[in-house]
Amino acid sequence: MTRVVVTGGSGKLGRAVVEDLAAHGYDVVNVDVAPPPPGQPALFTRVDLTDLGQVTEALTGIDDRYQGVDAVVHLAAIPAPGLIPSGATFANNVVSTHHVFSAARRAGIRNVVWASSETVLGLPFDTPPPYAPVDEEYPVRPESTYSLGKAVEEEMARHFTRWDPSAKLIGLRFSNVMVDEDYPAFRVFTAQSRRWNLWGYIDARDGAQAVRLALESDLTGFEAFIIAAPDTVLETPSAELLAAEFPDVELRRPVEGRETLLSIDKARRLLGYEPTHTWRSRLPGAQA
Repeated sequence: MTRVVVTGGSGKLGRAVVEDLAAHGYDVVNVDVAPPPPGQPALFTRVDLTDLGQVTEALTGIDDRYQGVDAVVHLAAIPAPGLIPSGATFANNVVSTHHVFSAARRAGIRNVVWASSETVLGLPFDTPPPYAPVDEEYPVRPESTYSLGKAVEEEMARHFTRWDPSAKLIGLRFSNVMVDEDYPAFRVFTAQSRRWNLWGYIDARDGAQAVRLALESDLTGFEAFIIAAPDTVLETPSAELLAAEFPDVELRRPVEGRETLLSIDKARRLLGYEPTHTWRSRLPGAQA
């Protein structure tokens, strides 16, 4: 059984990741500052990720709780801009990610998957994207301190894998994470209210699938993947949305119906990612 440390395993996405990994036979350790939900199938230890000593211990072994770690999923972070002052967001997120990467290297852990963000694509797209569907091929465009931190994390990953070419550091650029309780709010979404991320989202269960596939992949080095649902949050066809809200943005390939404008082609091709959960199956009357 492979032991995986999941940082932030008490959060919205983290809970789904812990459940998915445990269901697939992994031995999971949740390290977080927030307590886990009742009955979570994982060991739990409270760890301050801004303290390198604590992170190093968490990735090697803690007293009689466990010894030895095979892989790390790093999800813990201030999850969005504006929740706390920008400098504090940067100091928490970037330092924590550095410590996870560094402690993993010291511990000989070469399998690291972490939460990057769709924000590095240029969100909230006040400056339109260079083309659509957006993908991983154009340089990152951080537009907030939160996003700048994610861009720094991706650059750090490049160098950690340069130092150890046998290591794998995969950054998953998750779209807006949703769970079943969030879906009723989709009824009031409009083209204007959700244009900020090209009407994208990701069900937490599919986010967990992407994490597991990334852990199990035989890739090495640094790779980034956009992880989104296969559709948008609206009923309007995607090509119509783009033409109305971003008339000068080139549509580089045809999109069918309500297909996502956050390209998941690379994740499908290299990870075998295939999202299966959409809001349309959760709300009566939604068009399939």
